[in-house]
Amino acid sequence: MEVRHAAHPADVKTYTTERLRKDFLIESLFVENKLQTVYSHYDRMIVGGALPTTEALTLEAAETLKTEYFLERREIAFLNIGGGTAVISADGEQYELGKLDVLYVGKGVREVTLASKDAADPAKIYFCSALAHAALPTQKGAIEDANPLHMGALETSNERTIYQYIHEGGIKSCQLMLGVTLLKPGSIWNTMPAHKHDRRMEAYLYFDMQPDTRVFHFMGEPSETRHLVVANEQAILSPSWSIHSGAGTSNYSFVWSMAGENYTFKDMDVVAMDELK
Repeated sequence: MEVRHAAHPADVKTYTTERLRKDFLIESLFVENKLQTVYSHYDRMIVGGALPTTEALTLEAAETLKTEYFLERREIAFLNIGGGTAVISADGEQYELGKLDVLYVGKGVREVTLASKDAADPAKIYFCSALAHAALPTQKGAIEDANPLHMGALETSNERTIYQYIHEGGIKSCQLMLGVTLLKPGSIWNTMPAHKHDRRMEAYLYFDMQPDTRVFHFMGEPSETRHLVVANEQAILSPSWSIHSGAGTSNYSFVWSMAGENYTFKDMDVVAMDELK
């Protein structure tokens, strides 16, 4: 488990590109038959990925957590971004996830394993975990069950649908929120005008991109923005003081997840276009 420490916005203004990428970009999450995890000091979020092929992978408590098992004081959400079916076992109960299916697993579940139904057509399982104060039931959700928000327009290059899975009106959690945004062909922008939310952090996973396409992810304080060039299946850690927005060389999809103080999706501090610099 890699550990990423928090940074003060005044310090980030002095960072080189190399330092920005080291602190905020997660470049490799899907390694065959391995669990890749990053522990962020932003609201103690854990971001991870799994590409199980020939063996099942067990979610174990790393030394970083100082707990007996991973979900002793945590909750977690899994999302399959791959073409193959994922098979996730939570204390012996099995759940199959097709592409863009989600599984929420609550605090207190002791044994979690991740596998692919077909090794020749593996799942790619992205997951996010946050601290939890109560034990809530395990629940599966398909994209058809998610709450769709149709946003933007082709004329402004940001026609997209936001699918809310884990939120106050959907699958219940303690503090974790998660959803997927799918951009229409011809659209490249997400979340513009930009916003931040001082009460929680956010993580993005960009996916469904071609090998030669990129997303220019904008971060930083509104008065002094920075950018990161992001490839397919790479993730971003976004602090509460930072905007989080992207423009791609083609359309793309991304998973967003949040943890922190509030549990209201609309709790955003919108940044006017003339404030961006």
